[in-house]
Formats: sequence, C-alpha cells, structure tokens
Amino acid sequence: MPISRRDDDRKGKADYFVASEDAGKLTLEAGDAIERAVGVQWYGAIGNDADVAAVKLCLLRRARAGVGGDALHGDAAVREALEAASPAALVWLASRAISYMDENGYPESLEPWLQ
Repeated sequence: MPISRRDDDRKGKADYFVASEDAGKLTLEAGDAIERAVGVQWYGAIGNDADVAAVKLCLLRRARAGVGGDALHGDAAVREALEAASPAALVWLASRAISYMDENGYPESLEPWLQ
C-alpha cells in the first residue's frame, strides 16, 4: 500500500477520506482486540484473538501512515493504541511478537550485523 505524502494531491480525493475513516475505526477495534488477546494460546489455531490484535495494529499503522503522509504517523498510532492497553495485554502481545520474530528467523537475519 503506497503511503501518501504531506504534499500529495490525493488528499482531497475520496480514497483519502476512506483511509481516514478506516484509521478511526481501527483505532477503536485495536484496543478491544488487544485486550481479548490476553491469555490466548496462538499455537493451536491461526486467526485467534492474538493474531487478530496484531493484524489490527498493522492495519492501523498502515491507515494512519497513509492519512498522515508518513510512516512515523503509523508508528505513533500503534504506540497510542498500546499505551491505552492494560499491562497484562501489553506483555502478552509483546511476547507474541517476539515469538513470531524468533520463529521467522529474525535473529539469523541480523546475525551479520551483531557480531
């Protein structure tokens, strides 16, 4: 998904307003999804509440980046959603993210730069 820039002339078009509406909706949905993920074991089934929470945060990041014209706006939106979450939900979701990164070879991909 291309991210619009601040000076992008597409901001006055309908798809910009749809992205803005999507971002608002995702902001509300992400918080609920994060809280529902607490305690959910993700190894048993794909598409569980932990997966849904992670996907909502990714989609929120994309939408806000598009609306703001900069990836940093997307990152800020995710941080805001996480700041509103309970400590238990944050810990649970962070452990999910680390598990995913580990199982998908993140440590090995950085190995050349960490030695």
